[in-house]
Amino acid sequence: MHLYKLNALRALSRRQLLGSAAALAGALPAPAVHAAPSTATRRLEFPRDAGAHPDYKTEWWYLTGWANSPGQEAAYGFQITFFRSRVDATQGMQSRLAARQLLFAHAAITDVRAKQLHHDQRIARWSGEAPGSNPADSASAGTQDTGVLLRDWSLLREGGDLRARISAENFSMDLRFAATQPLLLQGQEGLSRKGPDPRQTSYYYSLPQLRVSGTLMLQGKALPMAAGSTAWLDHEWSEEILPDGAQGWDWIGINLLDGSALTAFRVRDKGGAALWDGGSFRSGQTLYPFKPGEVTFKPLRTWRSPSSRASYPVEWMVRTPADFYTVKAVVDNQELDSRNSTGAIYWEGLCEVWDSNNHLAGRGYLEMTGYAAPLKL
Repeated sequence: MHLYKLNALRALSRRQLLGSAAALAGALPAPAVHAAPSTATRRLEFPRDAGAHPDYKTEWWYLTGWANSPGQEAAYGFQITFFRSRVDATQGMQSRLAARQLLFAHAAITDVRAKQLHHDQRIARWSGEAPGSNPADSASAGTQDTGVLLRDWSLLREGGDLRARISAENFSMDLRFAATQPLLLQGQEGLSRKGPDPRQTSYYYSLPQLRVSGTLMLQGKALPMAAGSTAWLDHEWSEEILPDGAQGWDWIGINLLDGSALTAFRVRDKGGAALWDGGSFRSGQTLYPFKPGEVTFKPLRTWRSPSSRASYPVEWMVRTPADFYTVKAVVDNQELDSRNSTGAIYWEGLCEVWDSNNHLAGRGYLEMTGYAAPLKL
């Protein structure tokens, strides 16, 4: 999921465009009219589809995971997300200063022992030209493979692995992600429905069970990373996604300890009822995409943010065709407040998953949106 962050990003882009209009030569042309890209099932091709898709309105590369330290499993959680948003009003502009695309990035570290969340963010413009060809660009995204640059933050393909470099206010990351399993195509061969209308879809694949190595720094101190640290990648792009009446959504991406992978989500209305649900379970070579109605989220415990006053379910019973899972936040306060930049408030953080036999089954990330305010995409 994760598209909600781009709602506020588009509002910010309009303010930025107005502020930079004086720098554009000549009168502004009328906004370009975009035909909606196809939402038909098609064979995804790699490495091409690991790159950017600028013809689509929204896109993100989303990495989450946990880092073991000597003597402590899941000592730290981490999130690295790069977003791309097409700015329709500038598509017909000829100036190389035109911000035809906006790139936004968000990064966070959860310190489990200290029960603290550290996060930072970036936003910059991209003309849509090839990376490095326009000196006015402070961000870019390659279209032939993963290659996202946003000032001093990056996510690049290096020697077959993904490498992320983040330099934030009080933390940094230099992490390498190695695939241990094949790509997981979500939905119907990579076309994932998010609502009853066939247009409410995204192209969506995941890379679960990524092996993580590298360096985490927190407040100037290196955090030792032990073997067994694991991550998850989601890459998703779309033109339209949410059904009418959507208030928000709940989502989990879980690396199960036996090597399996679990995705589950629901889109809900203002009363908390599911408008749509889905996900998948993969074990070995067997992939089971969940059908609408096969996933339910039942809240078991809530936590109220002292900052936003929003109440979030931080413990869930999630029913799927694979099993009944209890999902527990490792730290209650993993709310991210981006009102100073994007306007979004949401909860996203490290969680543990317990199976129906009450055994620890896996770890991953839980995302909850629309609890502080309704989504307006």
